[in-house]
Amino acid sequence: MGSRGASGAALTWYEGCAILNTDAEAIEEAPMRDRVEHVINRIRPAVQMDGGDIELLDVVDGLVKVRLVGSCSGCPSSMMTLKQGIERAIRAEVPEITGVEAVPE
Repeated sequence: MGSRGASGAALTWYEGCAILNTDAEAIEEAPMRDRVEHVINRIRPAVQMDGGDIELLDVVDGLVKVRLVGSCSGCPSSMMTLKQGIERAIRAEVPEITGVEAVPE
């Protein structure tokens, strides 16, 4: 869900936190992989706070392939994080994406 902040900048809601999009129009015009990487870079700090990380491996035909590393790599909640957090955030800003898949280490 997006909205506008007091400055008029676009805000994106992720897990109850507003994340500022500094240049939303430029992001929409970027290649798909760059837009996916932009979203991952914004949510990465939240994942890193729990001792994990996300590596973008590939974007092919609308499917994003990532590797969950660190504490995410074997965490029982990693699939929920992948689907309810990472995939939801990516698909909200890059609607052409059809899914996000974790590739094992």
